[in-house]
Amino acid sequence: MWKVYKWNGHYILGDLISKHSSEAAALKKAKKEIGHSRTEREESKEEIIIWLDSEEGTPMGAVVKKKRKTNK
Repeated sequence: MWKVYKWNGHYILGDLISKHSSEAAALKKAKKEIGHSRTEREESKEEIIIWLDSEEGTPMGAVVKKKRKTNK
């Protein structure tokens, strides 16, 4: 589940805007609601975060997806 968060003046992951099943839908909603101009993708073992920044590099929000744990 991809979740779109908007900066609320205090936290970058402040206000939950929406939830989506695909990355493309989440990025489309973020572009419409937040109006960012740059993105930076960051992956770890637990989650994927796409940071949404303005032209000057000011954080405006993020798109987050928690990864599933697999047993091998």
